[in-house]
Amino acid sequence: MSRVATWVAMAVVVGSLAAGCGSGPAGRPAGAAGPAIVHGVALIEPSVSPAPYGAADMAFGLDVLNAWCKQSPQANIVLSPASLASGLGMAYLGSGRSTARAMAGVLHLPAAGATLEAGLQARARALRALDGPGVTVSEADQVWADPSLSTLRSYLDAIATGYDAGLGQVPLLTKPDRAASQINAAIASATRGHITNLLSAGSLQGAGWLLTDALYLHALWASPFEPAMTYPAQFTTAAGQRVQAHYLHGGYFESATADGWTAVSLPYQGGRLAMTALLPSSAPGPGSASCPDLPTAAVAALTSRLGSSGSGSGDAGVALPKVSLSSTANMVNLLSGLGMGVAFSPQADFTGISPQAAGIGLIVHAATLQVDEQGTVASAATAVGIGAAAAEPAPQTVVFDRPYVLLITDTATGEPLFLARVANPDLP
Repeated sequence: MSRVATWVAMAVVVGSLAAGCGSGPAGRPAGAAGPAIVHGVALIEPSVSPAPYGAADMAFGLDVLNAWCKQSPQANIVLSPASLASGLGMAYLGSGRSTARAMAGVLHLPAAGATLEAGLQARARALRALDGPGVTVSEADQVWADPSLSTLRSYLDAIATGYDAGLGQVPLLTKPDRAASQINAAIASATRGHITNLLSAGSLQGAGWLLTDALYLHALWASPFEPAMTYPAQFTTAAGQRVQAHYLHGGYFESATADGWTAVSLPYQGGRLAMTALLPSSAPGPGSASCPDLPTAAVAALTSRLGSSGSGSGDAGVALPKVSLSSTANMVNLLSGLGMGVAFSPQADFTGISPQAAGIGLIVHAATLQVDEQGTVASAATAVGIGAAAAEPAPQTVVFDRPYVLLITDTATGEPLFLARVANPDLP
């Protein structure tokens, strides 16, 4: 099986990763109280463009958003495609045969083997480069394993190369309450306290490995909204109800229209990161009509127009609700529906992690998103559990007064850090 290094986003993966072996020094993260961490050997890959991996995560994230919205058409949704794809990608590093093929299809992997490994490292560098004045982006990757299990050295090398992740031992099989407490503490620390109880002892039953990766974002607008210009107005929810939302008002943002969607780009400080607010052309209807598909091609067309001078719709004002969103969901059924069912079945092949590794039994994803006058604070964690066999003219204003989508991307690579659907800004 070729060692495939998946993307480096920020996710928490929980699974049965056997502990016990690995090369490289042991140590603890600075300031952390917990088990010693053993690292594999990280290879230096050739320099390549990370853009195909951003495109892959975008396509995967939109698939998840569209499917999730159809399952819960009246709910607010927030997720991190980067985090979810990273968590599943770390599991993919140890997959084989039909399991690898199914996961590669759902994840829209752009390549295999060494080419993908090089892209993974490039994506990691691009994500780290987003951190700067006015923008905080941090990620933490980790593998946890029960001491009774053995993890292949080749797998430790792969996660070290792609994720800079090491291996720590926690009693997943014998004392899952203690293991959950240690892992939750690490995730809470990495997400600045925004995600504190991702896992319970019950959720870890039968899991031998835990691969953790957590994402935190705090970004200030390039042009903050004036608090005096925030005031309440009506919002029509996905259920057709009228509620009061508090709208941020500002002017002269780049906008574009394509494929039944209007997009407005709201840049953050430094110009490397931007939020794109996407409004469908019509108000929601009954049933699935309240969840119009947002195709990858439509996002690509809008992004292209927003990024090409003179090809968009020009400057626009914006009236955007302040929101504080959070979502937590078990993604097993949704991802099975997208084509990854074999990964959760007795036929699953994760022997690239360990001969003792069985199928995925848990995929929990949590994310938060706060949007206000100053900027955006967001966090995400993903848990993938693998069982052990044993003064100008007033611009036209785009009013987001019905369910809409928010997308936060790396403007250089297209990597989607966060994706949300706001069905009712009056609810969390």
